[in-house]
Amino acid sequence: MRKNIDKRDRAGLFRDRLAQAMAEKETTQSGLARAVGVDRSTISQLLTGQGARLPNAQVVAECAAALGVSADWLLGLTERPERLADLLATSLTMTEAPRALIDETIFGWHQEAAGYKVRHVPATLPDMLKTRAMLRWEYEPQLGRTADQAIGASEDRLNWMAKAGSDYEIALPRHEIEAFARAEGYYRGLPAAIRAEQIARLKSLYAQLYPSLRIYLFDARRVFSAPVTVFGPLLAVLYLGRHYIAFRDSARVTSFSGHFDWLVREAEVGARDFPGFLDGLARDAGL
Repeated sequence: MRKNIDKRDRAGLFRDRLAQAMAEKETTQSGLARAVGVDRSTISQLLTGQGARLPNAQVVAECAAALGVSADWLLGLTERPERLADLLATSLTMTEAPRALIDETIFGWHQEAAGYKVRHVPATLPDMLKTRAMLRWEYEPQLGRTADQAIGASEDRLNWMAKAGSDYEIALPRHEIEAFARAEGYYRGLPAAIRAEQIARLKSLYAQLYPSLRIYLFDARRVFSAPVTVFGPLLAVLYLGRHYIAFRDSARVTSFSGHFDWLVREAEVGARDFPGFLDGLARDAGL
């Protein structure tokens, strides 16, 4: 809620912020007057006047544009001096999402969020939990002869992530891991030996890392999520396929965190029950 400010106080705040913006921009009264299209005496009056009058909207807007700040900030309506376009440019970015095992952008975000809780809804099984055989089956068609090199580099980075002090919460649609175990859909053609080894690795990693690693399974017929990762309070990243959309403003990050909380509340399989679910899954799939 915006706080009401007395007219005289707002006029004083405008004078202070105008002077601050001019100092930071190293702009003189004459220079600002030329940029705004007014007499120098007008700028002088804006800076030194003692009354409760504010300049008209056109002058405020021209001053803001010339000094690279927002008119709302000059008027005391916000504490952020950046213009709306600049705020959007820094709080929302779109970057390319290559179909590759080693993604410098993703790894950079994990480094930035070291020590924070990372909450993840993956598009498939999370790469950080996959066996070498699983990674090779999935990525070798794109990587060719460099698959082993890429897998080795990926493992090094995933080892770093495991030691970074971050807690990892992962929410998966239940049908995703069931399709994996049965070699259906995306996983069609995946050999039984690779599936059995992968389930064994999931159980082993979970036993080692729980509770710093927690996995929840939700029913996609009841709740839904696009692939998304929330890197602590710093940013939230939505995965579109060819691109990532990254949000850095606190309101959006909080909203994505709330979405993840909803998935956890609605989960059919909780974090404590995940190992038992894997046992049943392997048994039913004959693995």
